[in-house]
Amino acid sequence: MSGEARTKIVKKIKVDVDKCTGCRACEMACSAFHALPRYSTINPARSRIRVVMDELRDVYVPIRAGSYTPAECSGRNVYTIDGKEYNQCNFCPACCPSRDLFKEPDSGLPLKCDMCEDDPPLPEPMCVQACVFGALTYEESEEEDLGEGAKQGELETVYESLVDKYGVEKVMSTFSRLSKG
Repeated sequence: MSGEARTKIVKKIKVDVDKCTGCRACEMACSAFHALPRYSTINPARSRIRVVMDELRDVYVPIRAGSYTPAECSGRNVYTIDGKEYNQCNFCPACCPSRDLFKEPDSGLPLKCDMCEDDPPLPEPMCVQACVFGALTYEESEEEDLGEGAKQGELETVYESLVDKYGVEKVMSTFSRLSKG
């Protein structure tokens, strides 16, 4: 291998909360894309993005599903926005044992945003395409690739946690069902 650093494309969805109207089109587009068969149903419970809302104060914050964590967080920070207090969980992207957000409704397995990876690839994730107000924007950048070793370790940890919690049969049947889509 040469001394050249390898690079990878990093995909990001940026959120401009000042432009979000709380229409939830992003949730509907995401859930339709991930339906089996694809686009057959709209079920926001299957969406990998959720809009945290406070209609009385006109505050809407889209949150994308992040990584699974087998334990609840120890921090309980409080954020004040326009005079109203929100706890840390309101804006947390993780799927964790303390709440039902970002869990597959049938199996209870965690959901994570996959940027609507598809073959052929989409120009942008579905949530970005559905956001007519421009609150969600998609960007790609090039960064140094640190290798696959770290990712493999993460996958093993997640798989072990899922098997510990749900059992190998339930995890395998869910993976099998999802891979058929």
